[in-house]
Parts: sequence; C-alpha cells; structure tokens
Amino acid sequence: MTSNQIRQSFLDFFASKQHAIVPSASLMPDAPNLLFTNAGMNQFVPYFLGERESANPRITDTQKCIRAGGKHNDLEDVGLDTYHHTFFEMLGNWSIGDYFKQEAIEWAWELITEVWKFPKERLYATVYKPGEGDPATFDQEAYDFWKAIFEKAGLDPKVHIIYGNKKDNFWMMGDTGPCGPCSELHIDLTPAGDTKGSLVNADSPYCIEIWNLVFIQFNATPEGDFVPLKNQHVDTGMGFERVAGIMATSKNFTDFSTPPSNYNSDLFDTLFQEFEKLSGHTYQRTLPEDLENISEVEMKDVIFRVLADHIRCLSCSIADGILPGNESRNYVLRRILRRAVMYGRKLGLENGFFAQLVPIVVAQLGHVFPELKAQEEIIQKIIKSEEDAFGRTLDRGIQLFDKIASEQDQISGLDAFTLYDTYGFPIDLTQLMARQRNMKVDIAGFEAEMEKRRQQSKDGAKAAQILIAERENDAEPTRFVGFNTLADEDELIDVVKGENNSSYLVFNHSPFYAEMGGQVGDTGSIEFEDRHFDVLDTIKDANGRFLHKVSGDAENILGHHANLIVDVKRRRSIERHHSATHVLHWALRKVLGTHVHQAGSYVDDQRLRFDFAHFEAIKPEQLALIEKLCNEQLLANNKVNWYETPFNEKPKEVIAFFGDKYGDVVRVVDIGGFSIELCGGTHVRATGEIGLLKIASESGIAAGTRRIEAIVGDSLYSHINDMEATIASASKSLSTAPNELIKKIDIVLARNAELEKQLKSFQQKASGNLADDLLKSATETNGLKLVAAKVTASDPNALRQLGATLIGKLGEGVVVLGAEVKGKVSVVAFSSQEAVKAGHKAGDIIRDLTAKLDGRGGGKPDFAMGGATNVAELENTLKVFSL
Repeated sequence: MTSNQIRQSFLDFFASKQHAIVPSASLMPDAPNLLFTNAGMNQFVPYFLGERESANPRITDTQKCIRAGGKHNDLEDVGLDTYHHTFFEMLGNWSIGDYFKQEAIEWAWELITEVWKFPKERLYATVYKPGEGDPATFDQEAYDFWKAIFEKAGLDPKVHIIYGNKKDNFWMMGDTGPCGPCSELHIDLTPAGDTKGSLVNADSPYCIEIWNLVFIQFNATPEGDFVPLKNQHVDTGMGFERVAGIMATSKNFTDFSTPPSNYNSDLFDTLFQEFEKLSGHTYQRTLPEDLENISEVEMKDVIFRVLADHIRCLSCSIADGILPGNESRNYVLRRILRRAVMYGRKLGLENGFFAQLVPIVVAQLGHVFPELKAQEEIIQKIIKSEEDAFGRTLDRGIQLFDKIASEQDQISGLDAFTLYDTYGFPIDLTQLMARQRNMKVDIAGFEAEMEKRRQQSKDGAKAAQILIAERENDAEPTRFVGFNTLADEDELIDVVKGENNSSYLVFNHSPFYAEMGGQVGDTGSIEFEDRHFDVLDTIKDANGRFLHKVSGDAENILGHHANLIVDVKRRRSIERHHSATHVLHWALRKVLGTHVHQAGSYVDDQRLRFDFAHFEAIKPEQLALIEKLCNEQLLANNKVNWYETPFNEKPKEVIAFFGDKYGDVVRVVDIGGFSIELCGGTHVRATGEIGLLKIASESGIAAGTRRIEAIVGDSLYSHINDMEATIASASKSLSTAPNELIKKIDIVLARNAELEKQLKSFQQKASGNLADDLLKSATETNGLKLVAAKVTASDPNALRQLGATLIGKLGEGVVVLGAEVKGKVSVVAFSSQEAVKAGHKAGDIIRDLTAKLDGRGGGKPDFAMGGATNVAELENTLKVFSL
C-alpha cells in the first residue's frame, strides 16, 4: 500500500463506523501551554473538558503535529535514527461520550489485521497495571477484551498482553483534568519475530508502538484524587509515518530482513531523489554506529533524513501562519530552518536550495492539507528570505569556529552552545568539524547550556491548570447589555476595595464594556439616589464579573439601585477604531496574503494598533494600497451585523484567532460580507460611521511580526487639522503658498547643500593653513618630530581630518591634537611607522591622555581617538606632552 492509500483507508474504515471525518487543526495550538499542536486530540480538548459540545460523538482525522521545543522535543534526534521526526501526521479516532473500550479495541484489531494484514503473531497489546503509588486500579476491562481477541486468533494472552504502569500506560492531559488508562499496540519487527514481547517498551527500534488507545474515564483534581467522569471518552493516536515505514520496509509484511525505518516509505522518496540529484550522493539507508565517530557516508544519510523532515515541518508550519522568528515557537522554527541549511551546506548544496524543496512537499501533501497549495508562494518567499539571512550568519559562525579551533585544544560547552544557538550549528556537525581537526567537544558543558535554554522555554510556555468546567461553583459572571444600550439600571451586589482610595462596583448586568480582546474598558458614570461616581475604567475578573473602577469611598450603598451611564462619545470612537481594525485585517490579508493573522491588538478612543504575522517590511506601494482598500470599504457604508451561533455552526470563512478560547456559543461580526470574524467587542452599525482611515505608522516589533498604527473618525479629523496648521505655519515661514511648499523646500535644501559645500571648502583651506602654522611649532627628539596642541574644531571628524593632514606633512613623528567640542574634550593622535617602531603608539598615547582628563579612548598603533570631560586641563596636558 502507498502512504496515500494507508491514510485514506484509515479514514474510510472509521467513516464506515459512523465517524465524521474532520480536517486537521492548525499547527498553531489553542492551548496557551503548548508551542505547537503536538497530538491529534489537541483540537478536541474543549469537548473532553465540557467547555463545548461536539456536533459528532464519533470523529476521525489525520492531524499535523510538531514535536520540537518544550516538553515534547524530538529535534536533536532527527536524522540520527530512523523513527524521530519534528513533523508527523497522527491518525486518530475519537469517541466523545459514545463508545468505549470494547469498540475501540476491537476496531483497532480489525483495521490492523483484517484491512492492513499485519501479522497477528507479531502484535502485542499493553494494559494498565498500577505500580506502587500509581492511580486507579488494574484495567480489567481492557485486559478481558484483548484476551478474547488473542485467544480467538490462537495466540496466548499471557505472551501477547504486557502490563504497564503509570509511566507507560496511564495518560494525563496535565497535572489536573481528564485522564485514564491506555492500551498500546506494538509490533515485533525482528527477522524471526519471536521475541515474545521482551522488547515491548524497551526502546528497541525492532519493536515499535504503532497505536495508542486512551480511555478517558477519570478527572484528576488539584487535591490528587482521580474521580470517575460522568461521560467517558476514547482518544486514539497512530503514527502515520511509522505505519507507512513498516509496510514499506517489510514489503507489506513479506520480508523482515531490513532494519525498520519510517524514512523508507514513499512519503520521502521524492525528496530523497531531489537530494541525490542536487548532491550527487545516493541514499544508502545507513545509521551512525558510533555517534562519536560518524563516517562520511553515515553523515550524508543523516543529512538526507534531516532535510526531508525539516522541509515538511517548515512548509506546514508556515502554511498555518507560524513564521520563523526570535521568540517562543517562532524561534524553534528558525532553529529548525538553520539546522537544515547548515546540514545542506555540509552536503555541498548551494544557498537557496531549501526553498526549492517546497513544491515537492506541496505535491506530496497539498491534497491532504490544502493550505499548503494556497500558501505555496508565501512559504517559498519566507524560507528563501530566512536562507539568505542565515547564509551571512553561517559564514560568521564558520569564522568563529575557525578562531576557537586555532586558540583552544577543545570546543568548550559554552562555545558549542553559542555555535548551536546563535549560528545554527547542530552539535553533531560541530563534533564532526572538531574531529576533522583532532579536537573534542565538551558535550557535558553543552548539555548544561542546553538545559538552561530548555528552562527558558518552559518559562516561556504559559503554565495552565486544566480543570473540568464546573461553572455552578463559580461566582455568576456579569451579563453585558451594552451591545444595544448605553444606559441601564441595576442593584449593586458587591464592592471590591482597590488601591489608592479606589473601589470596584459589581452589578448583575451592565452596559459598560470590560476590557477584553484588545478593546479598552468603558468609562462613564454611576448614579445612586444620593451618590455620584465617575467610572474610570471597567475590567473583568476571573469569574467574568465586570468591575467598575470608581474613585472614593463606596461604603453603605450595597444593595442600592443605580443608573449606569456609559460615556457615549468615547464608546462611539472606540467602536470606530475597533471596526476599522477588522477592515484593516481584511485589507492586509488581501494585499499581503492569507498567512497574515492577528498577533495582538489595542483599540481605544484615540487610535488602533494591530500586530500581525508577516515576514518582511511592507513596501510603500503595498501600504498605500492597503489604506486605499480600507477607505473604499468605509465609503461604501457596508452594513455591520453581529449574531451568536453555536461554535460548530459558525461560517466556514470566519476567522478565529489562535490562542483564544471559545465556548459553545460564539459571536460572529460580519462587516459587509468581506470581513467575518469571531469577536466579543463592540462595533459600529455601518462602515460609513468610521469616516476615513489613515495609517500613521508601520514597523517591525519582532522577527516575523509587524505593527500598524492607524486613526479614524474624530482622531483623524484632529490629526488633519494639526497637519493643516503645521503646513500653514511652514508656508508662512518660507513666504510661499501651501501648494508650492514642497518646491520651496527643495530650493532651500539645494541652496543649503551648496552653502555647506562652500563652507567645507573654506574649512579645508583653513585646516591646511592651520596645519602649516602648527608645523612651525614642531619639536624633534631622536629623529622624530612632535606636534602637540589645542586647536579649534567644529566636531571630532574635523579634528581627525586636521590631524591626518598634519601627519602627512610632518613625515616621521607624532601628532597629538585636542579640542573642546560642545563642552567636552575630543583628542586624536597619529603615529608614523617609525614612531610606532620606537614605541610611540597612538592607542597608548590616547589612553594615557584621556585618563588624565577624566575620560577614555584608544585605537590602533597608527591612529586613535578619545573623549573626556576635564576641559580646563586640556591645554596644560598637551603642553607638557613629550616623546
């Protein structure tokens, strides 16, 4: 079977069991504690937590996964063996409160043995049996089902069922939350196939886990208890590359003489063929026998595997909007890309080769993950841009390695880590380069530095305690009524004391918007019968209660009724900027590509700020087009509609932001049918209310992340008035009409340039005359002349030019000049070749002089400069200077 046939037959099999086939989730995870989507179940977590209801109780899919960085990190193992990947597909089937252990186990056996024809005698199942201190009890149910299956197949359950403790056979989502025992299927790939289960979970490449069936039946509480769940679930995961590799290596289970390898399947054939064409090396399927002494052939095979894995990883992640960068998951991708380029350089591949591999990946996987086809051009551009930038860094890294190798007898752990972290050198390649010079690498020191980096990665991933939703035990959230009204009446139910004589008033419902999703909180007033409070801000607490911040004492009013009145003018301005943000997002994706996605935003009554993923600065003509498209939509006065809908019934084209958590019901904001996003904020009713939009700035805030700031409505009107006043003032100062201002400025600048040119000519002549005068004061000692004087100079550069003129006219000797520039000392020194030989080095002279003048400086033996603060002593210090 081909890999495509294997994948499709898996989906078809479970579709025949009434499972809905769903598309893969993005590699950008929703969970804040994950760097990447790393398992098939990630997108279904809300169902297991009870946060949302699944439209289908039975689901199947193939999920894109990345395990690189954070807790699950296979990066350093890729290439050195035949079964680790940074990117892989996980085939899976799920039951959301529907079937349980019997069906999951029986269907797994049916697919594996009846459809795919895995040899039954080579299969082993693991069952949970708790060790000392492990949770729950022996999984008798799973054991009984497997026992019946093996007995029916004529196999001894005592041989083919292996027990595992919590480490191997109990799955937990986190320290708390849904969990349960699991049952794994392993296959014996030894030539004889007669190990009788002795290699199961023994880290042997000849006995591989192919499928994990997780039975989610408990909730782990913060107190350490494991409470049975009301609804039980099934979560299974199968390594697609493993299965395809096993079938390919064994020639559909007819030949077990070849060592197993995931890279033997047709998933990698086309890439390997391209590498062979580019490098002239034929893939030999070798593995390093000794990691300390990898042969040239073994290293080339390692590189083939690394490149094949890494281009799949980069292509799929970029297609999902995760770009290489300097922080968190983006930094992990940059390291992966640089690792690939570094390996490619070792194989003799030219710069730009990596981007050329993208079409092969798209041809291989584009029909399964259509975003690859849609983003192919962008993926190539981003990888090419990163390759070009790293090419320059790589050359500097090789220079650093050469320098280290010439000065030391071994590569220290810190140096190896610097080469790895800053310049992208994989440690195994550093070792290879070191061996070629008969040097060793301090691996222990390198690992210590790596551990520091891992700790930083852990700190960067937000810790999250996962709990089953039990809202009835929480305080009731405030009901927001401010979509349709800006005034309301309600009873005060709580007062929270704040800092600096402030208080937070809490009501059952409120028209005030609490800060959320980048939109600032409302201000306004709250009127009791005999008390008035100005609302300074509105925020939301962990329970969803709106806290209205007021100044002053709020005692003795609990239980009283009040009128809540939002500042209408400010709210309307906030709404204009918020709706404009949606329009801007649409225009950015229209002009730059659909890889653009929100990376952060801020909206208040004065401006909007929108951060987004993009790999390069926006060209001026692109920025102009983005602004033009926005204003065309604003002037069209498109209707803005919003409505609530079950999450599973939201429109297909709706944009949901990665990292945001959504409940069963979501709010859709539809602007004219062209911009449809999930959003809980407040908006205008029609785009004409926004007025016009003006982009104030565009900048980069991090690698792969850009920022646009813009203004609309009243803010833009005020901005235009200010600009007109500035233009009028400038026109008056230059005695010209506003429409002639640019022409007038060009004339003034041209005239100024000519005057500066003339002034420079006069200064050079004056400098030459001054040099001649200073030459007359030269003294001579042991055949070397000396000029040391305080002079007048407009800046340090003019002082340097004067000194250069002097030393050219002086001949063999030393020139030392000092000047007061803007209230500080500037000094220069020049030494001829003979003066340097005689020990009069310019760098030493300047260091001594500036030390006496409360400053510092230095330079080369023939020229040096410095600065100091003691102007009063400058002249005397130069007078007493001698050779």
